[in-house]
Amino acid sequence: MNKPRIAVIGIPGKWSTEVLADELEALTGFRLVVDMGDVVFDAVHNRLMAGDVDLASLDGLMVKKISEVYSPSTLDRLELLRVAEARGVRVFSPASSMLRLVDRLSCTVTLRNHDIPMPETCVTERIESAIASVRQFGEAVLKPLFSTKARGMTLLSADQSDAELEAALVAFQKDHPVMYLQKKLILSGRDLGLVFLGGEYLGAYARVAQNDAWNTTIHSGGRYELAEPDESIVAMAHKAQSLFDMDFTTVDIAESSEGAICFEVSAFGGFKGALEGAGVNAAARYADYAVKAIAHG
Repeated sequence: MNKPRIAVIGIPGKWSTEVLADELEALTGFRLVVDMGDVVFDAVHNRLMAGDVDLASLDGLMVKKISEVYSPSTLDRLELLRVAEARGVRVFSPASSMLRLVDRLSCTVTLRNHDIPMPETCVTERIESAIASVRQFGEAVLKPLFSTKARGMTLLSADQSDAELEAALVAFQKDHPVMYLQKKLILSGRDLGLVFLGGEYLGAYARVAQNDAWNTTIHSGGRYELAEPDESIVAMAHKAQSLFDMDFTTVDIAESSEGAICFEVSAFGGFKGALEGAGVNAAARYADYAVKAIAHG
């Protein structure tokens, strides 16, 4: 049987992209890393060209990263993958699933529609409603609908005057018309990433805040360590990820003063946290999973 040709959609040169390509090459002998910014959709001939390769002629596409930063154009890149899917190419994870997760609001609506505990959240385009929410929450994190690693997030406080809050919100709305505000909870200084492959729980890692940062992201100086969440947290994460039909994902959960809460289900999942924190070689596991999935149709 011929070995499948599976390309990696990601950021060329980035560790997580290249390590996945390494694992696939070791299994199949085929290596292709694709930056979606370079892809051309030929709608006349229904081709999705990366240089001289029609991605729709491959057996599979594994999406590690769709863009360096998230924005509405990220959705457009994911939409293009539906061209390959329509021609029978297996995309890991399905484009429709990733589309629902890249948009923070879409993820939130799905989680809350299924009673997954989340921080108190207000989504509005009205400045007055946003200010009222900050007053109600005491402290609020203002988040773009498209962002990763806390980029673009702002901490607002009820101690600020209405004029100060209005100025911050008006500035935010210049680039983000929809305001997404979440109550800042009292956390333990760390949050959890629970790793799932094909719906199977592989393990968990913690992101631990450093240097008095208000968030735990590695982008803000946090570090990874092993985590062993209790069964109730694993069950919550399992339910959350099951709502999105993901091949590989990470569920972000934190233990707060109000109990365990879910922040989000990741559109792409994290390899480094799984490896450095949980000791799980997720790239190797994911590559093996994809090769076997294609082999079994």
